[in-house]
Amino acid sequence: MNFCSHCGGVVNLAIPEGDNLPRHVCQRCGTIHYLNPKLVVGCVAEWNGQILLCRRSIAPRYGLWTLPAGFMENGETTSEAAIRETLEEACARIEIGPLFSLVNVPHINQVHLFYRARLVDTGFAAGRETLATALFSEEAVPWQDLAFQSVTLCLRAYFADRLARHFSFHEEDLQPHRG
Repeated sequence: MNFCSHCGGVVNLAIPEGDNLPRHVCQRCGTIHYLNPKLVVGCVAEWNGQILLCRRSIAPRYGLWTLPAGFMENGETTSEAAIRETLEEACARIEIGPLFSLVNVPHINQVHLFYRARLVDTGFAAGRETLATALFSEEAVPWQDLAFQSVTLCLRAYFADRLARHFSFHEEDLQPHRG
């Protein structure tokens, strides 16, 4: 950040009085700009034992498979974001269930939330950010072609819970890949 969104003045990184972290502070008007993590929200949408996946038509991870999910918008709840993203990416209508998985991704300032959901019908299709949509059994999931580690963690937990016939809430912390 170079300029204040309030007055247009130059901002510098500084630790404001009473704070303990560097923030972007406007040198002209004194406005403190807080940059906070972004929420990525989606769902594990099931139909007759199969899971809906979307093949990405955008970067990052073009051509790889993911759960329908995306950035939460201002003015919506997390469940509303999951419903909207599923409709946008997969043209799919869902009945939202409970929050299932929370994955902290601090190295890119994101938190990924996934709900359990049930597809209302099979009238899904590729949305504008999707090359293809398909239902997958656990055995048919393209594990090596999943776009994000958070999706892999969520799906592994989902299938394990389904096998155990008891769903619980899962929380994971991802670290950057080294190597």
